[in-house]
Amino acid sequence: MNAGTLPIGINIDGVLEHDGLPDPSPAERFAWIAESGAFDFIEKNLVVGEAFEPYLELVERHGVPIGVLGGIFTAGRDEPRARDAIRLAGALRTRLFNCQLFARHADGHSIDDGEVAEFYLRLLEAGAASGMRPSLEVHVDMWNEDFGRVEQVAERLARTNTPLRITLDLAHLLYKIGNAEELALSGLTLAEAETRLRPESPQAFFRQWLAEGWVVHAHARAAVPNGPPNAWLRRGNDQPGRAIQYPMVEPPEGSFHSPWQPERLAPWRQAMQQVLAHIAEHPEGELQQVACEFIPFADCGGGARYSIRGNNLACAGWLREQWQALHAPA
Repeated sequence: MNAGTLPIGINIDGVLEHDGLPDPSPAERFAWIAESGAFDFIEKNLVVGEAFEPYLELVERHGVPIGVLGGIFTAGRDEPRARDAIRLAGALRTRLFNCQLFARHADGHSIDDGEVAEFYLRLLEAGAASGMRPSLEVHVDMWNEDFGRVEQVAERLARTNTPLRITLDLAHLLYKIGNAEELALSGLTLAEAETRLRPESPQAFFRQWLAEGWVVHAHARAAVPNGPPNAWLRRGNDQPGRAIQYPMVEPPEGSFHSPWQPERLAPWRQAMQQVLAHIAEHPEGELQQVACEFIPFADCGGGARYSIRGNNLACAGWLREQWQALHAPA
């Protein structure tokens, strides 16, 4: 791979100024993406009950493909919908099918590694006809929020000669550093987080996942260690939103719930640079694209009034600068 060929996408949910304004229509979102010239593809999660045909017309009109199709699923309830979704991803010839799988089964129990593997294998089977394969996103509230389970599921799948494929979003790991309550949800102590989450540590989870070849897609959304919870929007349990998004661009006064300290972004920048370096060093590997993922919602930029799409633009520009630097003459 040479400089200039790294595809950079955008999650379509991040094409808005902020959620204090009316949501743009799909047509307005596509038009902005095309006019910006900053993105090579769109990433979209399927929404239950939403008509998909209008998106196909918008792809044709604007010439920006849906490069990643995804969905959020609950085991024991959503298997048919997930199989239909991966078949659609195959029919559209997207780059991959990104899948979030909740930690709890529809009947309320915590799903075990065997159930994760079975869900994954069924999706592989459903996508086989079109060559479409799933990628399981590492994400809060999902089975792999306990980060150590990624390796356990990979080992289980390896017994059937099936490689695990995951989507890496560094924000979901780095924001937990220094936060004992959040780390407990991942089965880690404060001390263990320094070894398993810090980008400078050779034992960092994400560095292991990259080395094993499990990461096939990456999201870029900035976060800071032990970041400030989102005091302006509550999540489902009436708790403040998590700190899984931190502005890259200085927010206008009063548009962010906390003081902006850009130096705190250094660990995320360092980790993202390692991801880009890995892509550059493995041009034949499956990880060949990054999608910018500044979005609204309680755990991210919901309730804030800084420009979410502006941060996606800045993120895309920074990624391209870093990519170019990797290929600059010595």
